[in-house]
Amino acid sequence: MHTTDVLTDAFERVRDAVHPAVNGLTVEQLIFRPDTETNSIAWLVWHLTRIQDDHVAALAGVPQVWADRGWSDRFALPLDVADTGYGHDAEAVATVTADASSLLGYFEEVHAATVAYLSTLDEADLDRVVDRNWDPPVTAGVRLVSVIADDLQHAGQAAYIRGILQRR
Repeated sequence: MHTTDVLTDAFERVRDAVHPAVNGLTVEQLIFRPDTETNSIAWLVWHLTRIQDDHVAALAGVPQVWADRGWSDRFALPLDVADTGYGHDAEAVATVTADASSLLGYFEEVHAATVAYLSTLDEADLDRVVDRNWDPPVTAGVRLVSVIADDLQHAGQAAYIRGILQRR
């Protein structure tokens, strides 16, 4: 098995975690927050998708799905088109509302773009330095693993909130 196969499998596992966290929920359930300082399922899934979109598009040297394929217009959030949710405070989190179809539609397009990008890579591509602001510098492979780790963490948080909703 090649490294890119392992990365593809990991992104499939993100997909396998996102869908059950979102499927069948109403907008009200998706924007539910256990308290005013926590994230909602809508924010978590939007954010993990925005981060994946932003980071993978940068690695691939292509436009982000969010703006290029009209998702920013469809969501119509009161945020800058470049916003990924990084550093959002409670007030900004509350502005992210979406229905399940939109969240999963955007996620699926980003997922497809990610898998397509991974299919173009070989082992040497993963060693390409993409960020020298860290010590050691970040390679494409490390960046992809970082996205996977972040996505899985947020998908788990979304699943946890769904569990709270189901017990109410």
